[in-house]
Amino acid sequence: MNAIVLLVISLCVFALAYRFYGAFLTAKVLALDPKRTTPSHKLEDGHDYIPTNKWVLFGHHFAAIAGAGPLIGPVLAAQFGYLPGLMWILIGSVLAGAVHDYVILFASVRHQGASLHQIARDYVGRLTGGATAAAVLFIIITALAGLSIAVVNALSQSAWGTFTIALTIPSAIFVGLYMTKFRKDKILEASFIGVVLLLFGVFFGYYVQHSGFAQYFTFDKKQLAVMLAVYGFLASVLPVWLLLVPRDYISSYLKLGTIGLLAIGIMVVMPKIQMPAITQYVNGGGPVIPGKVWPYVCITIACGAISGFHALISSGTTPKMINNEKDMLAIGYGAMLVESVVSVMALIAATALVPADYFAINCSPEVFARLGLVPQRLSELSMMVQENVAGRPGGAVSLAVGMAYIFSGIPGMKNLMGYWYHFIIMFEALFILTTIDAGTRVARYILQDITGKVVKPFGNRKWAPGIIITSAAIVFSWGYLVYNGDISTIWPMFGVANQLLATAALAIGTSVILKNNKYKAYGLVTFIPMLFMLVTTVTAGVQNILINYLPLKTFNGNLNTFLSGIMLILVVIIVADCAVKWHGYIKSYGWVHMPEKVKNLDEPAETTRDLSD
Repeated sequence: MNAIVLLVISLCVFALAYRFYGAFLTAKVLALDPKRTTPSHKLEDGHDYIPTNKWVLFGHHFAAIAGAGPLIGPVLAAQFGYLPGLMWILIGSVLAGAVHDYVILFASVRHQGASLHQIARDYVGRLTGGATAAAVLFIIITALAGLSIAVVNALSQSAWGTFTIALTIPSAIFVGLYMTKFRKDKILEASFIGVVLLLFGVFFGYYVQHSGFAQYFTFDKKQLAVMLAVYGFLASVLPVWLLLVPRDYISSYLKLGTIGLLAIGIMVVMPKIQMPAITQYVNGGGPVIPGKVWPYVCITIACGAISGFHALISSGTTPKMINNEKDMLAIGYGAMLVESVVSVMALIAATALVPADYFAINCSPEVFARLGLVPQRLSELSMMVQENVAGRPGGAVSLAVGMAYIFSGIPGMKNLMGYWYHFIIMFEALFILTTIDAGTRVARYILQDITGKVVKPFGNRKWAPGIIITSAAIVFSWGYLVYNGDISTIWPMFGVANQLLATAALAIGTSVILKNNKYKAYGLVTFIPMLFMLVTTVTAGVQNILINYLPLKTFNGNLNTFLSGIMLILVVIIVADCAVKWHGYIKSYGWVHMPEKVKNLDEPAETTRDLSD
């Protein structure tokens, strides 16, 4: 199988989905109104609520949602062969992931930029609102800790990556000031400056790595953990236009540019897919992923197809900056499809490796020895990238090797595979970091909302002490785990928890559609994927407990069992409570009947939130 065929098929599927299914959701299911005043204008405060250019916001949103999942997940799922992962990316993203992001973004925009748990409380009930808040805080802290560890591991002892990423911070502040203060709304000028500064950091970082300046940008994991926490705090506290949005925006150029270059590389090099369509590990027993192809291909690929974390961004920073409702199709539905393109690219890069080499990289030497496979080009690849790549599980190294191998096949780049390998390692760290900063800010919003119920001033997002205290609490929660490395006890169940949150968000989205659209059948666009995700993730969660955690008979195993059980219970509560509401809507109003007085999303029935925040 030629990689170009997979790439062209994928791009056609995504283009058709955006053109037709996206248009159907826009016109019929959500009925967007370009004339409606958005929260960014109605509640503009220059800090969180600020009207933002469509493409700048797209860059922020894409950078915020595109974390480790679309890069690492498909690489690990390649264990099952290229076909299961490809099918789930295409079907899952079009019918589930992009719909999930779009509907939650719509609900939040119509709900004055409210967070997911507030929407759940007002459109389902206090029980679901409370369960959603607990689930969201749990998943976001573990997610930020896990993603941060990935960044720390990638940047440890890497002066190149640390220099490049450090330079993006002052660059972003300058670009933010340029767009809002110096040359307001001159997006093209600001973009050009941002890209030039970014490329300077990328290419000059290579020379920093090989010069005496390397000592000033080389840190161990403990030091990087502290530095990352400080950055997360600043990104949460400073006005969104000053650091968070411009940094994500200019970083998105590197993300999309690298993926675009990979697409060109695939077209030029025309690599063959070495991995079979389906391997013998689809029935379990694989060395990379312990379970069967279902449900684990869905759980492993995670945000490459659908992610609950996206619901936090779609009801966090992004809805507060939507300039016009017509922008939501590109940002809510389109950004997820672009992320899925990244997933397909990662899958191609991994499956272009010889299977024996793929497993030699992604398994420990002890595990690989039991497979009875003989590496074919592993020694050559290690020599070309100037680093031993054998026995480096986790997906990041095999992805970097696969992408570097494709890049080196482009004319004129044959002897640059070592450069490309280290560039991709840095690229992966940058890719993930843009999720951490937005996630920290979203978590701060949620914690402020929750504490505001007890101490009222915290509910006002303009109150500086509340911003500082809640930001510090969130950063300390995930920073402590990163500093001590204890996240390894929680990471194995992160994939399940993330997909369970997506299930809950789809259930809440179904409630919003049923209550506000006279055609109740439109609720199926979120109900069907919700049902599939519920069965899939509950099955995976139970299997994790029974097969992976309980047999350990250790503290870590018991902790994973407890945390997984809590998430399963919370999601079952949310879905059950939503189901009661659905039954009431349909029983009272029928499948095609508009209630005499339907509350507009701008005026939720049970809200107690002060919209002045």
